[in-house]
Amino acid sequence: MARLAPAEYLEAIGAESDRLVQAGEHAGLDARVPSCPEWDVAELLGHLGRVYGWARACVEANQLVSPAELAAPPPPAERAAWVRDQAARVVAALDRPADDPTWTWAPSGQVGFWQRRQAHETVVHRVDAELAAGAPTPVPDRLAVDGIDEFLELLPHRFGVPPITGHGETM
Repeated sequence: MARLAPAEYLEAIGAESDRLVQAGEHAGLDARVPSCPEWDVAELLGHLGRVYGWARACVEANQLVSPAELAAPPPPAERAAWVRDQAARVVAALDRPADDPTWTWAPSGQVGFWQRRQAHETVVHRVDAELAAGAPTPVPDRLAVDGIDEFLELLPHRFGVPPITGHGETM
């Protein structure tokens, strides 16, 4: 499958983050997130806002930035607006050619990694927020297929497993 265009990933971050915040507001900040049983909607918003801030910081610094260096999420009542702001800021930081070099935790070392990763991070958590609101909706087909592809590509790098080299190895 061909990857989506950079503009499609950035559009997905914007659209899916809006839907996530709307679903979170509908559910209420104290609503439990069934797919993340330890979280309520306020925690979900705090997580996504911090992920956006971390990704943006890593791209802007072109190096690993410790999440401990990031500001804590604002109080729960301010998180919806904060997530919207963080989404706009990460989109602005990622609005450049996908092949621009930058630090990543996966081998690509390019901005396109972050464009794709943040689009899928957003859509997964949009579904989480919709589950909390009791009204999940489907992920757009092309984005869903690309998300499966991304997961399979990144799986070895997430857990420290050496890449499969095509000589009969299995995971």
